[in-house]
Amino acid sequence: MVVRGETATPSEVETYLAKVPDAARDALERLRRTIKSTVPEAIEVISYQIPTFKYRGRMLVSYAAFQEHCSFFPGAGPIEAHRNELKSYQTSKGTIRFLPSQPLPVALVKKLVKTRIRLNEAQQKKREAKSGRKPKAAAA
Repeated sequence: MVVRGETATPSEVETYLAKVPDAARDALERLRRTIKSTVPEAIEVISYQIPTFKYRGRMLVSYAAFQEHCSFFPGAGPIEAHRNELKSYQTSKGTIRFLPSQPLPVALVKKLVKTRIRLNEAQQKKREAKSGRKPKAAAA
């Protein structure tokens, strides 16, 4: 098991995916490729025992397979921002559920990831302004 926040080697994410049934694995691998293509500098980790992408030291998005569905975890902000496009999916505060046979559209995943990045950056700027610190240089 990987300690939360510790960088996972690709083989750890591969090990997770290898344990997932074929249909769900295909959907999650498609999701993973889309996230990587949107933010190639993001780092893959295992956090809370599921694959997670981190960007500039912050959690970006996660995904997982469950017995009857898959989930994408972009956070509450992106779900709220794109709620009209997500009407056909079951959502909760920070989770989008989908069937492996009906994976999330690539364009929608890209929008959700980009929204998460914008929200993370805005939150970071707000923290820095509140603390009186100068903004950090962008680091992967």
